[in-house]
Amino acid sequence: MKIPRKLSLANIPTPIQKLEYNKCKFLIKRDDYTGLELSGNKIRKLEYLLYDAKSKNYDYVFTCGGDQSNHCRATVYACNRLGLKSKIYLWGRQSKKYSGNLLLNKLAGAETRFLKLSEYKNVDDLMQSDALKLQSAGKKVYIVPTGGSNPLGIWGYINFVEELKSQISSKEFNGICCANGSGGTIAGILLGMALSGINSKVFGVNVFGRAEEMKVKIIEIVEECIKNYNLHVNVNFSNLELLDGYSEEGYKNISMDKIELIKDFVQNTGIMLDNTYTGKAFFAYNENFLKGKTKSNILFLHTGGLFGIFAKAEKFLSH
Repeated sequence: MKIPRKLSLANIPTPIQKLEYNKCKFLIKRDDYTGLELSGNKIRKLEYLLYDAKSKNYDYVFTCGGDQSNHCRATVYACNRLGLKSKIYLWGRQSKKYSGNLLLNKLAGAETRFLKLSEYKNVDDLMQSDALKLQSAGKKVYIVPTGGSNPLGIWGYINFVEELKSQISSKEFNGICCANGSGGTIAGILLGMALSGINSKVFGVNVFGRAEEMKVKIIEIVEECIKNYNLHVNVNFSNLELLDGYSEEGYKNISMDKIELIKDFVQNTGIMLDNTYTGKAFFAYNENFLKGKTKSNILFLHTGGLFGIFAKAEKFLSH
């Protein structure tokens, strides 16, 4: 088994906390603590991807996401720290008013290309085309997919499972629940558990895409990683369960019932969730694993993403 090398950018290990919410006790893993500018699950993947880019002497890093993408913001800040130039391709309109991750990108001097949804559907081809133009001028461009979710990036969450094992016994939980966007976090956890001999459920709350499509994507990433790194392991894909229907309002929007839960949660625990990922994931977690119980044995993974809240300030304060 060949294990890829990585940078040390994240503040890890992140803590596991014992909480009680609505009379139900549960565990929460605080991956929102990985670092302020680099916060959340994105930086665990970028540690591997940017080591690859830096060690191979790339000049530019391209990546993509929504206009409030946590992944794009984390990529920009990590590249600035490493002396790499970056360009981000965002699904959304350029505005004179900057807030949330857009403001942070602006302050960091991010080179940004805004795309309509119809254009964003071909974002991989657009990044490749722009990369070829730079390459003809003698510059090497490293392309990171949405969310850093590829066979190299998921090592961030393969490694996460080893970290988890060092903190608690597998007897203390029998499943993990977290948001699922591009599939990389879930893929890494699934493969990490298989490598560590942990037979636990992994629940992903879809915030983008449908369960059938996402399951195919997650399995493809896992199988490609096994092949690329010569991993002798069998992954039990029946442990994967994707929870659909918790982002019917759309990836960039959030319904009022979820906003009310986010506000109630922070007022009772002091922990802030975001409007795109963790708020929707916790809404599903609360509905499926906490309501009507005194204890849950499913661990909730807080994957970060606080800055997007600021772009939705009026909606959060309207009630």
